[in-house]
Amino acid sequence: MSELKSYSKEQLEAFKNELEKQYAEFKAKGLNLDMSRGKPSLRQVTLSNAMIDVITSGHYEYQAHEGTECRNYGILDGIPECKELFAELLEVEKENVMVFGNSSLNMMFDYITQCMFSGSGGKPWKDQGKIKFLCPCPGYDRHFAILEYYGIEQINVDLTGNGPDMDQVEELIKDETVKGMFCVPKYSNPTGETYSAETVERIARMKPAAKDFRILWDNAYVIHDLYDETDELVNIFPRLKEYGNEDMVIEFASTSKITFPSAGVAALAASVNNCEMIRKRMTIQTIGHDKMNMLRHVMYFENLDGIKKHMALHKAILAPKFDAVIEAFENSLSEYAIASWTKPLGGYFISLDVMPGTAKRVGQLCKEAGVTLTSVGATFPYGIDPQDQNIRIAPSFPPVDELKVATDILCVAIKLAACEKLLSEAK
Repeated sequence: MSELKSYSKEQLEAFKNELEKQYAEFKAKGLNLDMSRGKPSLRQVTLSNAMIDVITSGHYEYQAHEGTECRNYGILDGIPECKELFAELLEVEKENVMVFGNSSLNMMFDYITQCMFSGSGGKPWKDQGKIKFLCPCPGYDRHFAILEYYGIEQINVDLTGNGPDMDQVEELIKDETVKGMFCVPKYSNPTGETYSAETVERIARMKPAAKDFRILWDNAYVIHDLYDETDELVNIFPRLKEYGNEDMVIEFASTSKITFPSAGVAALAASVNNCEMIRKRMTIQTIGHDKMNMLRHVMYFENLDGIKKHMALHKAILAPKFDAVIEAFENSLSEYAIASWTKPLGGYFISLDVMPGTAKRVGQLCKEAGVTLTSVGATFPYGIDPQDQNIRIAPSFPPVDELKVATDILCVAIKLAACEKLLSEAK
């Protein structure tokens, strides 16, 4: 076989007929397969079951190291030992860490809310007229949803394989209405790329026209490796300090895909100035988050080595799933030159680009055959993929046997949609 674009009209019609037969067979099975979100599987969440009773299994006094009773009120921004655990994970000092509830997404929404109504060191964003945010994409749909909720204009920035196109970024930040940027710097959602040392350096030394410019550094996959070969992310905070930009970045992380998505622990790392600003707002918002859960996590892991050992168990479950999807793509699609995909070393997603103008059709075909994908377009602001080609693949949740079937259907849908497009252009 050869590239699909080189087929004659007759060859395309014959191949399309063959694919339609395969598709009809899948459709007749009445399948219900879900590849829509990056959810840990049941096997993964079960890995942490022992954490549930780690406190009650002994004669523990339910106290943090300095004596705080974790069952009662007290300590606004996290118990010291949980701060220490996140400080070790994020390579920062303990005084730069604040520990919250179970959701880093909630923290990011909360921080944008604070900036809108109280500012980020200056005038509230809501009082500054039309403001904008830079959005590296393909990206995380929930970041885009936060910005859309507040009516913040979103500007697409290309990802290069090493992070955002910094030439674009450096030009765009000359506009003082550009107030920030969302980043997933390690194993980015969905491309799986990790920002290069050069990219991190260029971000750290930026001088935006807006003095209240803020980067939300969503380090969701900081320790989520899939293989022995890993990506290394340069720690941005020492670079920020070198360039006098300590206040520009707020880093977010959580244990949601380490322990329990519904009952993890989330934290942020930021400058002392930013922590003080956030803490002042928190005194109105809450008396404190779940210290028992913080204590449970610390007792279970003890330190970063404990987290690393635990993540090796996740890796053993996840890697075969990613391998199965990539192998199917290579076997079913490579020869036709109608799609490309990432091969991430970590994280939760594979970014798939199909023939431009066919992604929505692929999504429709999959849905009708019983396979649920992430909504096509979701990886771009406003749900609009300019090329109609990107699909985020989430291999984590289904069992491997179901995943293989879903990927087979997806591959047939990609080829069928490509045939349809090429035939429509041949008329």
